[in-house]
Amino acid sequence: VQLQASGGGLVQAGDSLRLACAASGVTFSIYGMAWFRQAPGKEREFVGVVNWSGASTYYPDSVKGRFTISRDNAKNTVYLQMNSLKPEDSAVYYCAAEENRSNRLSTKAGRYHYWGQGTLVTVSS
Repeated sequence: VQLQASGGGLVQAGDSLRLACAASGVTFSIYGMAWFRQAPGKEREFVGVVNWSGASTYYPDSVKGRFTISRDNAKNTVYLQMNSLKPEDSAVYYCAAEENRSNRLSTKAGRYHYWGQGTLVTVSS
């Protein structure tokens, strides 16, 4: 299983970015997909999850209303649309996959079996 994240970059506060994570070597539709982020000196933080079908999502309060996770199972890709970005959103963003055909939405990094390489998002003030 390989996950390839892309779409990071340097933006100004208030701007938007869309991250993408393409999966290969896997039956994508059986996996719950999530995004996490990690800033220097901080622990990895959950930022959003979508279930296998795309029907259910969950976000922490820190990004709720600004970030949207979605997936296209035909393209084996999960997205993270990030709007109204803040300097505190700066981090390396990782996508992750958990084999999970239930509607349970996992927020803990330890539940995820596969990880992408990360893409850097920097938000300047």
